[in-house]
Amino acid sequence: MISRGVRGAITLKANTKEEIELATVELLNEMLNKNEIKTKDISFAIFTLTSDLNADFPAKYARLNCGFNLIPMMCYQELDVPNSLKMCLRILLNVNTNKTQDEIKHIYLKGATILRGDLKNE
Repeated sequence: MISRGVRGAITLKANTKEEIELATVELLNEMLNKNEIKTKDISFAIFTLTSDLNADFPAKYARLNCGFNLIPMMCYQELDVPNSLKMCLRILLNVNTNKTQDEIKHIYLKGATILRGDLKNE
């Protein structure tokens, strides 16, 4: 097995705990399902939120809803670049897999699809 990064992003409607929970679970489930990832194969997870999202930690919901209890996780604030996408949660999973780089499916949902128009969610 080799270590690969799997990226994902999603936009939220509001800065609330409920929205952060819903978005975290939706995005993680899509990333795990589309890439056939088992939690035992995840080395670590990094979550970033734009500066307008600070109601809660996405890692908390990964732990509570997605079985990430033993996975090391960190949450960070995304760099606040002028005119960049707002209300955005991003996730980077480092996974052990036999998939090649071109077999990895990076997931961009809702308004975050503009970040990587070259990648198609399958």
